[in-house]
Amino acid sequence: MTRVLHVLDHSLPLHSGYTFRTRAILKSQQAAGIEVRGVTGLRHTAGGPPAETVDGLPFHRTRGSASGPTGLREWREIAGFAESIEQVVREWRPDVLHAHSPALCGAAALKVARRHGIPLVYEIRAFWEDAAVGNGKGREGSLKYRLTRALENRVVAGADAVFTICWGLKDDLVVRGFAPGKIGLSPNGVDLSLFGEPVGRDGALARQLGLGSGPVIGFIGSFYDYEGLDDLIAAMPLLRAEAPAAQLLLVGGGPVDEALRAQAEASPAREAIRFAGRVPHEAVERYYSLIDVLAYPRKRSRLTDLVTPLKPLEAMAQRRLVAASDVGGHRELIANGETGTLFAADNPIACAAALASLLRSRETWDAMRDRACAHVAEHHDWARNVRRYQDVYHRLLARMSNGAMPAAA
Repeated sequence: MTRVLHVLDHSLPLHSGYTFRTRAILKSQQAAGIEVRGVTGLRHTAGGPPAETVDGLPFHRTRGSASGPTGLREWREIAGFAESIEQVVREWRPDVLHAHSPALCGAAALKVARRHGIPLVYEIRAFWEDAAVGNGKGREGSLKYRLTRALENRVVAGADAVFTICWGLKDDLVVRGFAPGKIGLSPNGVDLSLFGEPVGRDGALARQLGLGSGPVIGFIGSFYDYEGLDDLIAAMPLLRAEAPAAQLLLVGGGPVDEALRAQAEASPAREAIRFAGRVPHEAVERYYSLIDVLAYPRKRSRLTDLVTPLKPLEAMAQRRLVAASDVGGHRELIANGETGTLFAADNPIACAAALASLLRSRETWDAMRDRACAHVAEHHDWARNVRRYQDVYHRLLARMSNGAMPAAA
């Protein structure tokens, strides 16, 4: 049985898009007969014992901390993480190291992989320097931005194989000079076994939130500026001019929560806008049941043009209608008019017009839901996508057995 050690920034029991993708990958690999473990770095903040099993998945934790100025702090973090990976490798003897972005994980794994002559697969889910800009925690072109990119380039060059979650990320690497044949695609996916028939509308919850009987536009997720929720709120008065009973339900929280609430309070459509706050993961399905159209009005940026989000796929898998801005990440997932609706990014007028058109076309909803769900099942089901990893693992292990891999240091 092939043993794969996944090198991770953080994991369950923390809840994020990152940890849910990790869970899906590891669970699918277990089901395919691969033995898996995970090791997390210093940025896993959940506490807990040095080794634990969460949802049937074994994880090892890195202890300690790293401090110092930019550059030195990251170097120390990589060194500490590499020691933790080294310990697991010596005890468990994995066949493959599979590191997941950020590049700090890849750099730590690369040190250990070369020391032991183990194949290294590096998977990029986003360019973290761009994610930091999108989250308001970084500045494009800053020293940290440039150092992060340089480190990622070094890891990509040193890895034996690379995966990206979408074409936007792969194309960017090719422009940097990396060979297309080295880079595979492992698109965002869903575990279809987790989704049954959509639950019926939760009338009690609707009454609790003060929702009326009109159509509900909704967003469930983190409130970051790049999500464009301010554009969605700005679109509501325009939408209600066309569909007076339309309502907006925002579920979640984040850095721009306070600003969004202030904007909604000042809106002519304020009586139609509801904030549910953050809700437990196990309760999210109840909120999905209230929403007719899931809206994803992301603003255009390097992050949103290059990276495909997970939320629209989860909505499509649950047979929910989706309407999204036409940033590159959304265009990779949604065929306009076929599996969802696209509208011009950064444009509340276009957003309102697209939503109004969708609300006027109820006779098309069932067919669009069917096409979207079928698309996810064919192209984004983890039970299928996991085979992409297996093919690469087997190829790398065959090369190693033939003496074509770098020797252990």
